[in-house]
Amino acid sequence: MNSLLILGSLALVIMISSSCNKEKDTIAIITIVDSANHVVSGAYVKLKGTPTPGWPGDPTRLDQEMMTDALGQAKFDYSSLYHQGQAGFAVMDIITFKDSATGEGIIKIIEEETNHETVMLIPL
Repeated sequence: MNSLLILGSLALVIMISSSCNKEKDTIAIITIVDSANHVVSGAYVKLKGTPTPGWPGDPTRLDQEMMTDALGQAKFDYSSLYHQGQAGFAVMDIITFKDSATGEGIIKIIEEETNHETVMLIPL
Protein backbone atom coordinates (compact mmCIF):
# COMPACT_ATOMS: atom_id res chain seq x y z
CA MET A 1 0.00 0.00 0.00
CA ASN A 2 2.86 2.38 0.88
CA SER A 3 4.54 1.85 -2.51
CA LEU A 4 1.21 2.50 -4.26
CA LEU A 5 0.88 5.81 -2.43
CA ILE A 6 4.44 6.81 -3.39
CA LEU A 7 3.84 5.82 -7.02
CA GLY A 8 0.57 7.80 -7.13
CA SER A 9 2.26 10.87 -5.60
CA LEU A 10 5.10 10.65 -8.10
CA ALA A 11 2.65 10.45 -11.03
CA LEU A 12 0.80 13.51 -9.70
CA VAL A 13 4.03 15.51 -9.36
CA ILE A 14 5.04 14.63 -12.94
CA MET A 15 1.65 15.67 -14.35
CA ILE A 16 1.68 18.98 -12.47
CA SER A 17 5.26 19.87 -13.36
CA SER A 18 4.80 19.12 -17.06
CA SER A 19 1.61 21.16 -17.32
CA CYS A 20 3.12 24.23 -15.62
CA ASN A 21 5.69 24.75 -18.34
CA LYS A 22 3.34 24.84 -21.31
CA GLU A 23 4.43 27.18 -24.12
CA LYS A 24 2.11 30.04 -25.00
CA ASP A 25 1.59 31.10 -28.61
CA THR A 26 4.04 33.53 -30.22
CA ILE A 27 1.89 35.70 -32.51
CA ALA A 28 2.43 38.90 -34.51
CA ILE A 29 -0.66 40.87 -35.57
CA ILE A 30 -0.06 43.62 -38.10
CA THR A 31 -2.86 46.14 -38.68
CA ILE A 32 -2.75 48.17 -41.89
CA VAL A 33 -4.42 51.59 -42.01
CA ASP A 34 -4.70 54.29 -44.67
CA SER A 35 -3.77 57.97 -44.23
CA ALA A 36 -7.26 58.63 -42.75
CA ASN A 37 -6.57 55.90 -40.15
CA HIS A 38 -9.17 53.51 -41.64
CA VAL A 39 -8.28 49.82 -41.71
CA VAL A 40 -7.32 48.43 -45.11
CA SER A 41 -8.50 44.96 -46.10
CA GLY A 42 -6.78 43.06 -48.90
CA ALA A 43 -3.36 44.66 -48.35
CA TYR A 44 -0.24 42.54 -48.87
CA VAL A 45 1.88 42.21 -45.73
CA LYS A 46 5.30 40.58 -45.46
CA LEU A 47 7.32 40.03 -42.30
CA LYS A 48 10.99 39.71 -43.17
CA GLY A 49 13.72 38.54 -40.82
CA THR A 50 16.50 41.05 -40.27
CA PRO A 51 20.00 39.53 -40.19
CA THR A 52 21.95 40.45 -37.08
CA PRO A 53 25.67 39.95 -36.44
CA GLY A 54 26.30 36.66 -34.69
CA TRP A 55 22.84 35.22 -35.48
CA PRO A 56 23.51 31.53 -36.11
CA GLY A 57 20.43 30.77 -38.23
CA ASP A 58 19.07 31.85 -41.57
CA PRO A 59 16.78 34.86 -40.97
CA THR A 60 14.75 34.07 -44.10
CA ARG A 61 13.26 31.05 -42.28
CA LEU A 62 11.13 33.59 -40.38
CA ASP A 63 9.77 35.29 -43.52
CA GLN A 64 6.00 35.06 -43.92
CA GLU A 65 3.48 36.89 -46.07
CA MET A 66 -0.30 37.18 -46.33
CA MET A 67 -3.17 39.52 -47.11
CA THR A 68 -5.05 41.51 -44.48
CA ASP A 69 -8.55 40.41 -43.48
CA ALA A 70 -11.73 42.53 -43.22
CA LEU A 71 -10.34 44.09 -39.99
CA GLY A 72 -7.16 45.17 -41.79
CA GLN A 73 -5.12 42.60 -39.89
CA ALA A 74 -2.60 39.96 -40.86
CA LYS A 75 -1.93 37.39 -38.13
CA PHE A 76 1.41 35.57 -38.20
CA ASP A 77 1.94 32.56 -35.93
CA TYR A 78 5.56 31.88 -34.95
CA SER A 79 4.72 29.38 -32.18
CA SER A 80 6.33 26.44 -33.99
CA LEU A 81 9.60 28.37 -34.45
CA TYR A 82 10.00 29.40 -30.81
CA HIS A 83 11.48 26.97 -28.30
CA GLN A 84 11.28 27.47 -24.54
CA GLY A 85 14.52 28.65 -23.03
CA GLN A 86 15.43 30.58 -26.17
CA ALA A 87 16.63 34.11 -25.32
CA GLY A 88 14.48 36.51 -27.33
CA PHE A 89 12.79 35.80 -30.61
CA ALA A 90 13.05 38.26 -33.49
CA VAL A 91 12.89 41.79 -34.83
CA MET A 92 11.13 41.78 -38.17
CA ASP A 93 10.79 44.29 -41.00
CA ILE A 94 7.21 44.91 -42.13
CA ILE A 95 6.61 45.56 -45.83
CA THR A 96 3.09 46.30 -47.03
CA PHE A 97 1.32 47.62 -50.11
CA LYS A 98 -2.06 47.87 -51.78
CA ASP A 99 -2.59 49.38 -55.21
CA SER A 100 -0.15 52.34 -55.38
CA ALA A 101 0.17 52.86 -51.60
CA THR A 102 3.07 51.39 -49.60
CA GLY A 103 4.16 51.22 -46.01
CA GLU A 104 7.04 49.94 -43.90
CA GLY A 105 7.64 49.29 -40.24
CA ILE A 106 9.40 47.15 -37.66
CA ILE A 107 8.03 44.80 -35.03
CA LYS A 108 9.84 43.22 -32.13
CA ILE A 109 8.27 39.82 -31.61
CA ILE A 110 8.42 38.81 -27.97
CA GLU A 111 8.20 35.09 -27.37
CA GLU A 112 5.00 33.60 -25.95
CA GLU A 113 3.06 36.86 -26.42
CA THR A 114 0.65 38.37 -28.92
CA ASN A 115 2.58 41.27 -30.44
CA HIS A 116 0.80 44.13 -32.25
CA GLU A 117 2.00 46.76 -34.71
CA THR A 118 0.18 49.20 -36.98
CA VAL A 119 1.56 50.40 -40.32
CA MET A 120 0.13 53.23 -42.40
CA LEU A 121 -0.08 52.99 -46.18
CA ILE A 122 1.17 56.15 -47.91
CA PRO A 123 0.06 56.83 -51.52
CA LEU A 124 2.93 57.18 -53.98
